Amino acid sequence: MWKSLQEWSCYNRAMPTVLRSGPYRFYFYSHEPNEPPHVHVDRDEASAKFWLDPVQLAANFGFRAHELREIQSIVFENRVQLLEAWREFFGSSGG
Repeated sequence: MWKSLQEWSCYNRAMPTVLRSGPYRFYFYSHEPNEPPHVHVDRDEASAKFWLDPVQLAANFGFRAHELREIQSIVFENRVQLLEAWREFFGSSGG
């Protein structure tokens, strides 16, 4: 998939993973610093976006309702950690 370590490193910085929980990957897109703090969540081909303050679903692409409730619970339980990671990654320009 990656042609070089440099290519992988650029991808990783553009979409840093901030949490893994079960089958879910929680991450940021580096090109969204002007939006309020939020996190993207992927599992297989499904993806969602959650605002962090307050925790609220912003977008859903493929998750079923029961799974969204589970993910929202994970986001809520890790909200402080996710907000700290957001501020560390985006600095004062984020959100």
